[in-house]
Amino acid sequence: MEKPARRRPRSVTLMDLRLSHCTVAVHDVDAALAFYRDVLGFDVRNDVKFEGMRWVTVSPPAQPDVGIVLEPPAADPNASPADRQAVADLMAKGLLGRFIFATDDCDATFEHIRASGAEVMQEPIDMPYGVRDCAFRDPSGNMIRFAQARKK
Repeated sequence: MEKPARRRPRSVTLMDLRLSHCTVAVHDVDAALAFYRDVLGFDVRNDVKFEGMRWVTVSPPAQPDVGIVLEPPAADPNASPADRQAVADLMAKGLLGRFIFATDDCDATFEHIRASGAEVMQEPIDMPYGVRDCAFRDPSGNMIRFAQARKK
């Protein structure tokens, strides 16, 4: 049996924390940019070249304060060659980046992304936990889901 989530005591005041950036490893920054910018319609916030590397930050137009950093697996200068290879191996299996984006129309989102040639992982279906969703892989194999809350 699953334990219920623990609630923090009302007397405790927490810092005002918000998501600012998250990263996703990509093999080819240009291919990732074409997908996230041209297919998903994200805005480019930064395109950085530094010490022989490049990474790009994109944001959904509805959430300009959330940056998704598209970066190569070698972006961490402290990663050992073995670590870089391990990341590359996990990327090849599609086991690293996973996103779930909310959409108002799962079926229309699916058709738009499928028309781009993106790899379909799951066609739109109603899930027992209250959403209709679908899934694709980005050009680096990262799984991206698009979920629409079902009306009650």
